[in-house]
Amino acid sequence: MSAGWPATSRRLGVIAHADWSAHAVKRWIAVARRGPHGWRLAAPAPVGQPASLLRRLGLPRTAILFGIDAPLGLPRAYAETAGITATFPDFLRGLGGRPEFFSVCEHLAEVSADRPFYPRYPRKGMSRGGHATALGLSGGADALSRAVDRATKLRPAGAPPFWTLGANQSGKAALSAWRELLLPALATGRRLRLWPFTGPLALCVRPGGAVMAETYPAEAWRRLGLAFHGSKRRQADRKALAGGLRAAMTRLRVRPEPALLALIAAGFGADAAGEDRFDCTLGALFLLAVAAGRLRVTLPTDPWLRRWEGWVLGQSALPRQESSSNAARQRASAPKRIQDSSGW
Repeated sequence: MSAGWPATSRRLGVIAHADWSAHAVKRWIAVARRGPHGWRLAAPAPVGQPASLLRRLGLPRTAILFGIDAPLGLPRAYAETAGITATFPDFLRGLGGRPEFFSVCEHLAEVSADRPFYPRYPRKGMSRGGHATALGLSGGADALSRAVDRATKLRPAGAPPFWTLGANQSGKAALSAWRELLLPALATGRRLRLWPFTGPLALCVRPGGAVMAETYPAEAWRRLGLAFHGSKRRQADRKALAGGLRAAMTRLRVRPEPALLALIAAGFGADAAGEDRFDCTLGALFLLAVAAGRLRVTLPTDPWLRRWEGWVLGQSALPRQESSSNAARQRASAPKRIQDSSGW
């Protein structure tokens, strides 16, 4: 990291991470606030009304680093085919007068660049390949994905941002976060900056502003050096990580509030939201490690990632080349190497 980052990170007054969902009961956030004795991390809490979230976190009184487990960016094939020339943040600003963009299509005949989210309900014979064709994308289902959605040597592929069906989908979270959180925040001015679209992370941190970055829980615990076994959906498996989480907070000199320590000891609870509380706590610890200068942030050299597609904060592994009809196109456009983002 560059010599300028420690000074930049001292501007931060709040670090927060949200585990996002289309359903309000599944949206949880972990918040750390800087005090006279360092960072203090609270127990996860429900997000509440998205449109007022950044204000409730302290904007514009303090600088905020905000991580969100939801797609931030457009598939390159979609942006090229739709003739989008604006950057992703400017594209989002333009959606303020286009409510139809957020209407999920029920039939393929309804799918277009102006209505890319699909499908509303499960139907026999529907596929991602058919979705890509309806959007006018060549190369099959692969064209629906951003580079960061593709499999790496460390993890399987994630879901493309416009697909809204099944357990392995992120479209509903994207739709909700873009419409309910990002659009209201971007409409108020330039106090919200989206990484990596508005520059290196260190340059995005400004007094009285918030910088938001896409995150992924599995990358967070891997980068924190936590050995997690089992399923995050099982309370017993989450409880087995309690010692590792407490040790990580000690290394980072983060003071957990008593309610958080009790929650960690209990495996984040027995209810269905336990995995959401677990994920947002991991995300907050990862962001705290970044702010402390413990973890290097990297970004592939492909300029289109900074314009349209985005990247997951903390991901260092490049996507695998997929053996499909889209392979040649992937080889031509895929990032060739990872470099340190300037300003780090």
